[in-house]
Amino acid sequence: IDPDKIMSDISKEILTALKAMAKAKTPEEKLIHSEIVKNLCDSLGVFLGLISDMALYDDDDDESIPF
Repeated sequence: IDPDKIMSDISKEILTALKAMAKAKTPEEKLIHSEIVKNLCDSLGVFLGLISDMALYDDDDDESIPF
């Protein structure tokens, strides 16, 4: 799994949902799209947090190995 592709794809979906929300005519349609945007942003946040945590562990492990 390519992390860059995942982030790019989620970002594209967020933009698509925002554009659809802008075109929505009724409050119900806007609510649906806003929930989609929120869920996608939450997913992106979780993914970025995971990558950040993994990077922290990778850096610490590399420095602690004596050669």
